Amino acid sequence: MDLIFSNLPTLFITAFFAILFLQSGLDKLLDYRGNLDYLSEHFKNSPFSGSVRLLLPTITVLEVLTGLVSAWAFLQVLLTGQSTAAIFSPALAGVSLLSLFLGQRVGKDYAGAASLVPYFVVVLLGLWMIKM
Repeated sequence: MDLIFSNLPTLFITAFFAILFLQSGLDKLLDYRGNLDYLSEHFKNSPFSGSVRLLLPTITVLEVLTGLVSAWAFLQVLLTGQSTAAIFSPALAGVSLLSLFLGQRVGKDYAGAASLVPYFVVVLLGLWMIKM
């Protein structure tokens, strides 16, 4: 039990990113057409307008990968107490969020971009806590 409490911050960070990115990635997979239609409309007047068909699968793979790595890291910490994989959770989350942030900014959805900032703060905190 002491092992779990000493690793609580890492468990919370990895669980947070596993939930966030698995849900987001699976939503894109399960409603691919709806997401494609929405994003095509969203980016119709941006430099990404002709790239949505390429960018949607790219961000979907990135989000699912981030979620799976985060779930793997969570299980590793929970079951073994080792956190060797845990640093990859916030690192991949940072890449995923920066990709989403870029899309929101280029698409001139400034409110959407601003809504990603708290998640990015969690990335930075996670990197700092896990590195300690």
